[in-house]
Amino acid sequence: MKTELQAASYKLQGVKMVAFLRRRAELRAESVGGAAPALFDWLKGLRALQLGACSLRLLVVSAALLLSACASFPTTEKQVAASEPQAPQLDIQSWQTDQGAKVMFVQSDALPMLDIRLVMAAGSSQDDGLPGVASLTSALIGQGAEALSVDDIARGFEDRGASFSSSSYRDMGITSLRTLSAAEYRQPVVALFNQVIGSPSFPEEALDRLRTRAMQGLRMEQQVPGPQVSKAFMSTVFADHPYGQPSEGTMESLPKIQRQQLVDFYNTYYAAGNTVIAMVGDLSRSEAEEIAAQISAALPAGPAAPELPRAEALSERKREHINFPSAQTHILLGNQATWRGNPDHVALHVGNQILGGGGFASILTDEVRQKRGYVYGIGSGFSAMAAGGPFQVQFKTANENADEALTLTLDLIDTFVEDGPSQAQLEQARANILGSFALSTADNSDIIGQLGAIGFYDLPLDYLQWFNRQVRQVTVEDIRDAFRRTLDVDDLAIVSIGPEAPQVLEDQDNENGGEKDADSGE
Repeated sequence: MKTELQAASYKLQGVKMVAFLRRRAELRAESVGGAAPALFDWLKGLRALQLGACSLRLLVVSAALLLSACASFPTTEKQVAASEPQAPQLDIQSWQTDQGAKVMFVQSDALPMLDIRLVMAAGSSQDDGLPGVASLTSALIGQGAEALSVDDIARGFEDRGASFSSSSYRDMGITSLRTLSAAEYRQPVVALFNQVIGSPSFPEEALDRLRTRAMQGLRMEQQVPGPQVSKAFMSTVFADHPYGQPSEGTMESLPKIQRQQLVDFYNTYYAAGNTVIAMVGDLSRSEAEEIAAQISAALPAGPAAPELPRAEALSERKREHINFPSAQTHILLGNQATWRGNPDHVALHVGNQILGGGGFASILTDEVRQKRGYVYGIGSGFSAMAAGGPFQVQFKTANENADEALTLTLDLIDTFVEDGPSQAQLEQARANILGSFALSTADNSDIIGQLGAIGFYDLPLDYLQWFNRQVRQVTVEDIRDAFRRTLDVDDLAIVSIGPEAPQVLEDQDNENGGEKDADSGE
């Protein structure tokens, strides 16, 4: 009886919460829809709506979960077993513009907002031997456009309650917009967005300022170990492949970059044919088609960028050590291991959750931290990109424990590759992945990220459902076989920073017997 009353109470609270949130959103939308609202009140209400997006997300999701749970609350073991999280259901619509841009659209009326994300194959892997070109090009989008200064652009978005951003990674350049979805507010914002992305002026003053800031950042990185060892890891694992170059540039490359190189990079890699246009929001299909056509027409004309060559894995161990006066030694282990489209992707993902990606439930945390206290934190991961992606284990430990921590970690990886997980470990990891995966499309900002990735990496429209099915079906044998195909512990790079290079203890014992390692350390 008490459980039934509690369930009824939760359900009523959930209904009230949903009604309150919907009404608050309606009132805010109406408050900016009057004939002549005071500009200050309009902006204040709109900013409150934007700042409340995170809390709205949590509250709406919580209320929805309460409502759905109370309607059929599991009370028996059989019902609990049948109430497993399901794959996110997204009605993804896709088409191509006349200029060749791929469009990914999901209609969502959860909020009166529109999110737009342009994803181009315009990351640092396209720098062509001059690191920093992609990063500076992206940073200068929004710093000026035809007849518009950076202040004009900033005010144009902010005065209408919209947000604009541009960023760059190894594979991609991303330009994003968030605005109200009502036509009277959306249309001028989208027009400004098209002007900014379609006619950037790349002012020399902004280039000099951002270049100086980037170089100051690089100097600051020399004072801390983390960024240094991360860059050394990518350089060691990927060697001459474009993924091995530092995305933000170097002290040598940044001064060489000229404005015309940014203009040329923009015209080549920000072309419509090289762009995925992802949209999520309260729009009709016809409105989405109109916006996509406008964006595509604003971008430079041009085809998709050529595919990058596939990165190759190291065939022998490499070591790199950076001398640094610190109380701890930072250690990264890994190798080129995967790529987007890898048929072993799900098996590797689930297996990594067990090995080192599952926090306190993972083998590495249990053995290296919990049982022996060598580290405060340790984790592993596969980072799949278009033409490659590393497997990486990262931790830091007291200098006096570096040898033991390194040796133990290598042994644990080797054992996992050889034996794979237990069935109990698999079931626990499967439950964790499926439970968290249900939140991967909790709001528009999550959905837009999924759409951008699906479109950019040419994944099937039902990828989320496919991934969910594969996680449910993967077996212990699948994981063991995938790890054996992918990793050889003797070929993992060991990259470190600290007072002394850590040693693998078995190597010390056999240092006169010949090692397989190709030591490239200092």
